[in-house]
Amino acid sequence: MSWDPIQKRVLAAAQRLCDEAWTFRPVDVVRALPGENPRTVRTEVTSRCCVDAPEHHARRWPYFRRVGRGRYRIEPQFRQRPPAPAIARDGRTGRPAPAAQVAETAPAYGHALPDARDAIHGVVIESEGWYVAECLEIAVVTQARSLDALMVGLREAVALHLEGEDPARLGLSRSPRLLISYEAPPVGA
Repeated sequence: MSWDPIQKRVLAAAQRLCDEAWTFRPVDVVRALPGENPRTVRTEVTSRCCVDAPEHHARRWPYFRRVGRGRYRIEPQFRQRPPAPAIARDGRTGRPAPAAQVAETAPAYGHALPDARDAIHGVVIESEGWYVAECLEIAVVTQARSLDALMVGLREAVALHLEGEDPARLGLSRSPRLLISYEAPPVGA
């Protein structure tokens, strides 16, 4: 398997950040990689490195599985902690040298991140005469008999979900866009 350098960094960050159940949030990986484009990092986690990404994604790697809204789990074959960095020692005293910089930034709770998402992603599928939409970053799911009615209902549901919330606490910009992907049934089905 061929690795892109960003994939290595995203996987290593997720391995460092995950809890005992090997789960993590994409926003934490974005914060742990401040030198990377936040959109690229989120795309790597939610689409390219996710085994259960929608079928229409051109490339999927076997690193993560979506286990809930905004939660991902590292697949068993990739569950290993990266090696701990070597501790630099003061040459004169032999004691650990003071750290020059912190490898990962602490989360800024309640404050807008400089890379706050400007979009909420939704996936639409058709099933037994119903169109169903599910947002990936927030807990919103809705359904309707037509795509037009679904879009009206989805916009209302997202607005209700965000009403009274501080968008920054959710990692969102003040006025996020709604980006929708439509997953069509298999050809010939």
